[in-house]
Amino acid sequence: MLHASAPVRSLLLCAIASTTLAAATSAVASVDPIGIGNFPAASMLVSFTGLADGLEVNGLSVAGLTFGYSLGNEQVIINGGPGTTNNVAQPNIVSVGDAGGILSVLLPGPSTQFGFGYAVLGDGTIPGATTITLFSGATSVGSLAFTAVPDPTFPGGFAGLSSTLPFDNVRISFTSDALAWAVDDIRVTAVPEPATLALFAFGLAGLALRRSRG
Repeated sequence: MLHASAPVRSLLLCAIASTTLAAATSAVASVDPIGIGNFPAASMLVSFTGLADGLEVNGLSVAGLTFGYSLGNEQVIINGGPGTTNNVAQPNIVSVGDAGGILSVLLPGPSTQFGFGYAVLGDGTIPGATTITLFSGATSVGSLAFTAVPDPTFPGGFAGLSSTLPFDNVRISFTSDALAWAVDDIRVTAVPEPATLALFAFGLAGLALRRSRG
């Protein structure tokens, strides 16, 4: 029977413990703003190219993301919205009814980064134009508000954040000063799957075992 040496066992335990600790440190989790350049190449990028104009967004699923709107149907649809800005292209998600609801996004799995381009119908710079609130199940992880600036015509920009605590659903809201809003190019960075982490741990263990035999 093959037995792992003490150094190998320690390495495996450390790899598993570090993964468990990362998931358990909610007390020290932080949520910080990030830009598009902070998303790794492997991140998911979801645009709405090819979707039918006028498509209902409440209940819509696109590329593993499921959308909901707190005020029900016929409030948020796929449309041309404000046209093309620095962070929004046609088509996009746009409010055509009551803009004061909450756009929810259910993610395919636990994630650590989330962001999107947006535009609002308003003038000039708008502090707190949009707020992203992160949830793990029903538990709030944290939230951040973002200031819209002329982009170049409509106020808007890119709203992105990272969290040290994984989350699996997101709620997006906009200031009451916004008569309408648009969302496009949603970016998500998923947490590596447990199998991937396990393979990484065993890979390290195999390397250590090879060195110990050498």
